[in-house]
Amino acid sequence: MLERRENVIVEKSELFADRIVKMHKYLSKKREGNSDILKQIVRSGTSVGANVSESKFAQSEADFLTKLTIALKEANETKFWLNRLYAGNYLNETEYHSIIKDCEEIISILVKITGTLRKKVQK
Repeated sequence: MLERRENVIVEKSELFADRIVKMHKYLSKKREGNSDILKQIVRSGTSVGANVSESKFAQSEADFLTKLTIALKEANETKFWLNRLYAGNYLNETEYHSIIKDCEEIISILVKITGTLRKKVQK
């Protein structure tokens, strides 16, 4: 079961990174959104997928867990920035709910994977 979740997280994190980049481009073009927040959200939002991708070549199970834990932390940071954009009215309700749903789904998957891995690594 873990292998299936890993494949899902690879795909979802890549698609999420693409959405974050498109959102950045859209808000920048409209000159909406705090530029510092937009820079941060691109860093954290694309870092999720980068760390998931990097985990594929982890040197050990502990290294694999570390990479996915970093991805989880980055996803949580991205959620924070999405909330800030919504609170600042830079994202409308439809835009916000669409992308936050994806972010929360990624967080949920990563929590499950890292929880399972933690138990396995601690044995």
